[in-house]
Amino acid sequence: MPNFNSHQRLTGFLATLGLAFTLLPTPGMAQSSAPAASATARADQSPLLQPWGSLHGGVPAFDKVRVADFKPALEAAMAENLAEINAIATNPAAPTFENTIAAMERSGQTLTRVSAIYDIWSGTLNDAAFSAVETEMAPKLAAFYDQISQNPALFKRIEAVYNAPATKKLTTEQQRLVEVDYKQFVRAGAKLDATAKARVSAINQQLAGLFTNFSQNVLADEADSVLVLKTDKDLGGLPASLRDAAKTTAGTRKIAAAGVITNTRSSIDPFLTYSDQRGLREKAWRMFTNRGDNGGAHDNNAIITQILQLRAERAKLLGYATHAHLRLDNTMAKTPEAAMQLMEQVWKPGVARVHEEVADMLAVAKKEGAPANFKIEPWDYRYYAEKVRKARYDLDQNEVKQYLQLDKMREGMFWVAGELFNFSFAPVTDVPVYHPDVKVWQVNDKTTGKQIGLWYFDPYARPGKNSGAWMNAYRNQERLDKEVTTIVSNNSNFVKGKDGEPVLISWTDATTLFHEFGHALHGLSSNVTYPSLSGTNVVRDYVEFPSQLLENWLATPEVLNKFALHYQTGKPIPKVLVDRINKASSFNEGFATTEFLASALIDMKLHLAGAQKIDPDKFERETLAGMGMPSELVMRHRTPQFSHVFSSDGYSAGYYSYLWSVVLAADAFSAFTEAGGPYDKAVAARLRKNVFTVGNTVDPAAGYRAFRGRDPKIDALMKQRNFPLAGAKTSTTAPVKKPVGKAKPAAAKGK
Repeated sequence: MPNFNSHQRLTGFLATLGLAFTLLPTPGMAQSSAPAASATARADQSPLLQPWGSLHGGVPAFDKVRVADFKPALEAAMAENLAEINAIATNPAAPTFENTIAAMERSGQTLTRVSAIYDIWSGTLNDAAFSAVETEMAPKLAAFYDQISQNPALFKRIEAVYNAPATKKLTTEQQRLVEVDYKQFVRAGAKLDATAKARVSAINQQLAGLFTNFSQNVLADEADSVLVLKTDKDLGGLPASLRDAAKTTAGTRKIAAAGVITNTRSSIDPFLTYSDQRGLREKAWRMFTNRGDNGGAHDNNAIITQILQLRAERAKLLGYATHAHLRLDNTMAKTPEAAMQLMEQVWKPGVARVHEEVADMLAVAKKEGAPANFKIEPWDYRYYAEKVRKARYDLDQNEVKQYLQLDKMREGMFWVAGELFNFSFAPVTDVPVYHPDVKVWQVNDKTTGKQIGLWYFDPYARPGKNSGAWMNAYRNQERLDKEVTTIVSNNSNFVKGKDGEPVLISWTDATTLFHEFGHALHGLSSNVTYPSLSGTNVVRDYVEFPSQLLENWLATPEVLNKFALHYQTGKPIPKVLVDRINKASSFNEGFATTEFLASALIDMKLHLAGAQKIDPDKFERETLAGMGMPSELVMRHRTPQFSHVFSSDGYSAGYYSYLWSVVLAADAFSAFTEAGGPYDKAVAARLRKNVFTVGNTVDPAAGYRAFRGRDPKIDALMKQRNFPLAGAKTSTTAPVKKPVGKAKPAAAKGK
């Protein structure tokens, strides 16, 4: 998913949430009227404030960054930005697109650069020193942005341009930008009275601090907790690659043990899949599932209660029934009711499939000697599901994993990008990186050789790095005053093995790799004028569409035959194994669908509860019981660690968007299969033209129709998951008022 810790120009900031609410964890400053020259004057003192040079279109000077420089650099950059905005707001000339809307697009460039680097430290190098800076600066930036979004003189100019007859004569992209800016400012409270504005600002600042605390608590539980495997018996059932990784981690952490399992999904899920030590599986599961929910200093329950109440109050002030209604106002779904309808349509078949899967697993467990009263517990699900998979489809995920080398899968992604987008990737070694694990590639057009952008890859887990997988945009593509190429990154949390040996990843991990690369390609493909409309800056329930779509290319024969090569023999994955993978493609969909939807439904129901004071653990437990949640599994993201929803406003009341987008993706991939196949040139060209290159310059529903020739249907998704199609008539375009804006920044994070 796009990482919503990204700080951008004001319009990009507003676009992220469809509001002027703080991104996370963001720095800030108090009221200021410092001159615009402040950042420039200090450029010789702080590398963070300097332009990014000319190499490859300019790159961050990561080798010169010091944590101590962040606070003064952010303050200087924000003072400069505030002066720029003040100059726009007080311009004596009549408001025009150029002196108001375009001028806003040009503002805040120093802050954008500083914040991009700040976000990288927040997500990947977050130690105690940085956390202290982050805690101090988060509320300050919220206050700073409110100074802009609530500036009456600035909004008066934006409103004048929005209502001006001359605006109808602007280009389509310019008209779109005017509309987006105007509606985002209104949604942020620009029309409120002074008292209400002050309260909204106070809420934003308080939320910014709570978001930071939430993130740091989850990070602390991940960093501080590990499962120590004391003896070789504790390694029982683990394949060689996982044993080696566990041993390597023990050495890295200086723990005298047979192995160590870290508290991240990329480490826990494989352990739960293969470990034959049930007691240890339970310990690993509880360690991971209870992040943020252990009591003490890092418990997130009280923080969640406060966040929900503040969001509810803010929504009321802004004229919305609930935070959910506010958040969905500028999405494709339009209303929480439309999103709920889609989720409930898939929930029942998902739960029904779980019951079937559990019955199959119980049969295997009893065949292996389990007692008559044996019950599948959540820490058993992956373990016995893998046994069923192997028995039913003769498919051993560990056998598949031997053909999925991380480096080869990366090359496979590059090849797909070449076929669908005409991109080529060449490694570069002349740019600084923020960690030795990070590698960089220059992306070019294969035909012209023209540089498209840079792609940074940060693949491995480490202390201080957020778990999961995500995409960032360090710089947005634009051509407002000159051609500016983008810089994007993909970030994962794979566990390193032995030095010199390939890192083997699971099919699920390979799918996630392609997913996040889809976000990167969305950013790299951007071809727009204005940075706020660039790349992945689209509405929340559309942003996951390109990434969900790209997952489909992993399983194509072209990728598997060329890049799924055995790590020892170099031979391609056998066709018989691929056939078994395809036959098992809808296996365990009950689990995958239900664990996701449980999180998405809880997210929506929490935010539809309004001002009700919520005990998160109790609400989660009782709501899931009322929904008929199977006891054999839990939400993919339990509430106390649900960073998508509580580390920022980014996916709040918006986690459903993954399902919304996967409906689009399944339907869109059908356009390829109905034509000449996954690499059909004509369909790929339509996809690039109408989806990947346009950013937020067009209404997403209109863009999808231009690509597909019609609105999307849910049928393809139900068929993919082998769910019944009865009554499947919902499309993901609500027949309500047309969409009004975008809701996301230029960045991305895992599902």
